[in-house]
Amino acid sequence: MAQIPFADLALRLLRKPAHALDAEERRVLDSIESGTLVSRDAADEADARASVGDRLADKVAAIGGSWGFIISFTVVLLGWMLLNSDVLAHFGAAFDPYPYIFLNLMLSTLAAIQAPVIMMSQNRQAAKDRLAASLDYETNLRAELDILRLHEKLDGVILDRLTALEEKIDRLANAASAA
Repeated sequence: MAQIPFADLALRLLRKPAHALDAEERRVLDSIESGTLVSRDAADEADARASVGDRLADKVAAIGGSWGFIISFTVVLLGWMLLNSDVLAHFGAAFDPYPYIFLNLMLSTLAAIQAPVIMMSQNRQAAKDRLAASLDYETNLRAELDILRLHEKLDGVILDRLTALEEKIDRLANAASAA
């Protein structure tokens, strides 16, 4: 099969000049021209682009958003309150008696740190989703263009066969009229 120039592919398949193509369309046409696959794994792409901070934010969000964290955090809070209200208070050694000012300070600090980290993880997930959508678009566009090219080939084969049949019919008709 003859190699079709990139600019001709752009006009024929996308009905756009090559300079008007966006990056995704250009990658798809490059893959058609070179005969390579266009599909890639969005998770692998996103992980390759992730910084250490991004991965840390994901781990903190995964831990902070789990039932294990909620249950263990509740146990620690109840233990803190019980320890400072009953156990140590009997000996006059409660280090954070009711209204638990030190506990409130630690919880506020935790919330002040954890909220932005979770937001960073959510932003990263949104970026990962956008990347997945972009890769899906490229794959879908490639499939659509391949189907279009197959239709063109089938149309050409059908037209060639139809022309050959018409020629045979004409020859048979001429032979029948001559006889």
